[in-house]
Amino acid sequence: MGARLKHYGWGREGEGMTEAEQAFVLGRYQAKFGCDSFERVGVAALDDIKLREPRIVPPKSLSEICAVDVYHRAAHAYGKSYPDYVRGMLGDYDAAPDVVAYPRDEAEIAAVMDWAGGAGAALTPFGGGSSVCGGVECRVDGSRYKAAVTLDLRHLGKVLEVDATSRAALIQGGAFGPALEAQLKSRNVTLRHFPQSFEYSTLGGWIATRSGGHFASLYTHIDDLVESLRVVTPRGVVETRRLPGSGAGPSPDRMFIGSEGILGVISAAWMRLQSRPMFRAGASVRFPTFFAAAHAVRAVAQAGLYPSNCRILDPQEAYNTGAADGSVAIMVLAFESGDHPVEPWMARALECCADHGGTKEEADASSAHLEGAAGLWRNAFIRMPYAREFLTPAGLINDTFETSITWERFESFHDGIKAATEQAIVDATGIKGEVTCRFTHVYPDGPAPYFSFHALGRHGALLEQWQAIKDAASDALIAAGGTITHHHAVGRDHRKWYDRQRPELFAAALRAAKREFDPHAMLNPGVLIDP
Repeated sequence: MGARLKHYGWGREGEGMTEAEQAFVLGRYQAKFGCDSFERVGVAALDDIKLREPRIVPPKSLSEICAVDVYHRAAHAYGKSYPDYVRGMLGDYDAAPDVVAYPRDEAEIAAVMDWAGGAGAALTPFGGGSSVCGGVECRVDGSRYKAAVTLDLRHLGKVLEVDATSRAALIQGGAFGPALEAQLKSRNVTLRHFPQSFEYSTLGGWIATRSGGHFASLYTHIDDLVESLRVVTPRGVVETRRLPGSGAGPSPDRMFIGSEGILGVISAAWMRLQSRPMFRAGASVRFPTFFAAAHAVRAVAQAGLYPSNCRILDPQEAYNTGAADGSVAIMVLAFESGDHPVEPWMARALECCADHGGTKEEADASSAHLEGAAGLWRNAFIRMPYAREFLTPAGLINDTFETSITWERFESFHDGIKAATEQAIVDATGIKGEVTCRFTHVYPDGPAPYFSFHALGRHGALLEQWQAIKDAASDALIAAGGTITHHHAVGRDHRKWYDRQRPELFAAALRAAKREFDPHAMLNPGVLIDP
């Protein structure tokens, strides 16, 4: 497993951006805000973190799998959202759980549930802790709960069985992305689900949050890869039937996919696999404007070509990542297959691009996804999560939000969201900021725009400034008919807009389901619904 995960920051202890990478990122911000340097504050060290005494103590039968020391509790206090980083930076770990439990099998998951329920504690499934929307934080002060327990399934990380004939595998819910793929590699198969958090997130977390992954089209979400589930609930284990498809009523799998830990804990799942890619073709395409690139994306999506990658970056987003000079929009285009050459699909996609003013960069098609603008963007995409641990102490507010919208509304939607967020930055900070956009996933009927915003904040007011910007952007999303999240999940940060988005009768039905599965309402309180 190597070094342990950081209690503050992305990845494992000892990992981070190189000096050159930090200089590049900070240089972009210095140019953006006309600053030679930024006022920095120190980050609370682990030895300086003071936690309350645990309000409950695990019984002797569970003591072997439970931890109550500062590191384990602090490392499970938060996810990776911007407010999580601010609170961690300031040494505010009031949300730290009293106990962290590391069950090794379903019986121990059930035993932890029984104990926590009897003790009146909230129980929060942690996954890999990569939530960017407040999905794993449990604040119980002043609530009905007497304490907080976090459940970490890292010991349930095995591929238990591979069905080569049906091309599926039974995988435990605590499997982290790299370990999962390493176990499948010897069978020459792959899940091919690579969210940005791939290294530090788990299969159970992906399923519980409806994670978006590697494929920009067709298999965009983990939903498409789930064949059946095993879920441990306070009322017992639910196991759904392995089937390639079924028309027998509402799908029980769909009830748990995206349930964010409020109904049960996903202990294992049969997942649909694919052959490892043997054929690849990639390209970077330049466009005069972002909307021209969007028109090309629509043409590709509606042609039924299903590229593995078809992401576009607006000119400023391309500049910020080093993929271009800020004068053009960039499309990162790729096809892959474990069965056949993909050049005909690439050729037709490039024709769609040319129809809308796109110009292909010169590169070898088999390696273009690793070279040029595509390679620069790919590296920035993988490395960028490490930046927040040094940008936040510099008083910089950098965050993202993502959504989806149908094609006929996209251009006015984009302009309205961008304008509302830009104005909110000025209102909150008094300084002009920046809002950029890219597409992460595309569908025949619309794209999934992903916005990034950058603001120069003020220490002592970072949380309030971030919240004001987040509120304005989210209000604009919902008012314009978009979704509050395409693949980041709801968590606590998006809860009030999710309440506005979902039908109220559906919320009532979900509450009824929660009462049945979780009679004491102990699982991940504050997420999706109030029981």
